[in-house]
Amino acid sequence: MKIKTKAEKGIKIGALLIFIGMSLLWTGCGLQGSENKTGSQTESRSGGKPDERSSEKLPEIQTDDEHMKNMETVAPVQTEPAGTETGPEIEEGINGEMNINVDAADSEISVESQFYITGISDEIFTRIQGKSYKDDCTLPREDLRYLHVLHKDIDGNVHEGEMIVNVHIAEDVLEILKTLYENDYPIEKIRLVDEYDADDEKSMEDNNSSSFNFRFISHTTRISKHGRGLAVDINTLYNPYVKTVDGKQSIEPVTAEPYLDRQADYPYKIVKGDLCYDLFIQHGFEWGGDWKNSKDYQHFEIPTAKINEWYP
Repeated sequence: MKIKTKAEKGIKIGALLIFIGMSLLWTGCGLQGSENKTGSQTESRSGGKPDERSSEKLPEIQTDDEHMKNMETVAPVQTEPAGTETGPEIEEGINGEMNINVDAADSEISVESQFYITGISDEIFTRIQGKSYKDDCTLPREDLRYLHVLHKDIDGNVHEGEMIVNVHIAEDVLEILKTLYENDYPIEKIRLVDEYDADDEKSMEDNNSSSFNFRFISHTTRISKHGRGLAVDINTLYNPYVKTVDGKQSIEPVTAEPYLDRQADYPYKIVKGDLCYDLFIQHGFEWGGDWKNSKDYQHFEIPTAKINEWYP
């Protein structure tokens, strides 16, 4: 058995310490190299050459502050199968414009996620209670659905929109509005009529498109089709309701007289055979512009016979 001297022991301990020190140094260099690589990738995404997977970008969404203030109370919970995205993060930009933050490659998915249906949550109900959903409303809250959509104005600007309709037509209306958006069909505003205190005249004068607003047909106990969310009005200022009563012409909204000439050319006009007309007809609606005793160019409704099946 060989006995080690103190010198030999010191040499071995020194060698071990040198080995450990060099190992730590190599490890630190490796970590520093990893950090530099990660940082380089990040810089390339933000300031380098654009991602070539897709050149499509989700357009800016434009809306005013008050409209977005109302919409912020709505939780975007989709009625799609589990795992479906509920939409990209939205942050407020300059002058109240809204920008959707999303990678270019994900833009198609993100646009898709902006079209969805939910039930009437407590937050939404708070917005409509006592307005479009009046105290004497006989339609169950469960029979209504909230739609979130995108739409484009006449200049191609993209806006967020929201509409409440009957559960029986929710999927049809969502599909119609999505197709109109994809084909650049101009709709100026799609807001809940509650933003106008459920005043139809104010909503129409602002060229707002909407659906549900509970009311009875004048001088009857029958609920109007808008009162059940089974009628939709599109671009209301430029497509007025007009009827002659006792020899006097009645126009709604009253500011729409310049748009009674249906041969004239002006923005947002609905004509028989255009995309808006065709889509609603294909989905089982009737157009007020086809009526004989009056004309309601903004108005698409479910036929009475079908409604009587749903509400006998």
